[in-house]
Amino acid sequence: MSRKHPVIVVTGSSGAGTSTVRKALESIFHRQKIRSVVIEGDSFHRYNRVEMQQKMLEASKVGVRLSHFGEQANQFDRLEQLFRTYGETGGGQRRFYLHDDDEARQHGERLGIECAAGEFTPWEEIEPGTDLLFYEGLHGLVKTSEIDMTGYVDLKLGVVPVVNLEWIQKIHRDSAERGYSQDEVVDSILRRMPDYVKYITPQFSETDINFQRVATVDTSNPFIARDIPTLDESFVVIRFRKPDIRNTDFTNLLSMVSGAFMSRRNTIVVPGGKMGMAMEIILTPIISDLMQRRNE
Repeated sequence: MSRKHPVIVVTGSSGAGTSTVRKALESIFHRQKIRSVVIEGDSFHRYNRVEMQQKMLEASKVGVRLSHFGEQANQFDRLEQLFRTYGETGGGQRRFYLHDDDEARQHGERLGIECAAGEFTPWEEIEPGTDLLFYEGLHGLVKTSEIDMTGYVDLKLGVVPVVNLEWIQKIHRDSAERGYSQDEVVDSILRRMPDYVKYITPQFSETDINFQRVATVDTSNPFIARDIPTLDESFVVIRFRKPDIRNTDFTNLLSMVSGAFMSRRNTIVVPGGKMGMAMEIILTPIISDLMQRRNE
């Protein structure tokens, strides 16, 4: 951890709501004039899109289930090194994964090189003079026998839906956006499950604050759900690892967020539609405290 160069991690699976917390943090950064460097978890995958497809095919032939959730397909050591180096110096190396043609064009123009969707940009040095590092992705709090990212992170945030809701989101996204059949999506879920249990789930025991979305409609069979439950059809369970983290004022939270209630001494529940608002109320004083300690 670092007072001078703090590291904030938002970890959660795709579609979990990490974009909501990212927007909340970016709003806070803008108001407090904080210059952040944003690190996307996809950029630390080991293989580009074509290589990953080939590696998965090779693995399946020998009975191995390879997924983006696991250690074999990611550079955990390099991500841990970035957290450590940034905390010590405010620097480090990053790159970008190019999800589509628009991103490839934008980064190609920025770098003056040819870029293609599904590939990575070259590694480059983080620009000097940033106030903090903000990571958003799958693996920001991974711990293994050789890696422990948690020791270099100043604020650990988790965002995760209950598992049936997560499956519904994946089924609809992969079917609508990627053209996969339901059998292909189910096979993908099963292939990723061992890595999900080993690498993804344990991270949520390390978070300072965890945001878990729970649907208030029937999601008991995610494979026949016709649509994704909306935020207004959900509650968000917010669990604080330590109830006194940064002197969080629960009474103030309850008074400001309509419909909120306490379910345990370290847990507050808010309507899903108030998720972004609750995040800003909770995180604003915590970020202010990090910046105050940085400037002292």
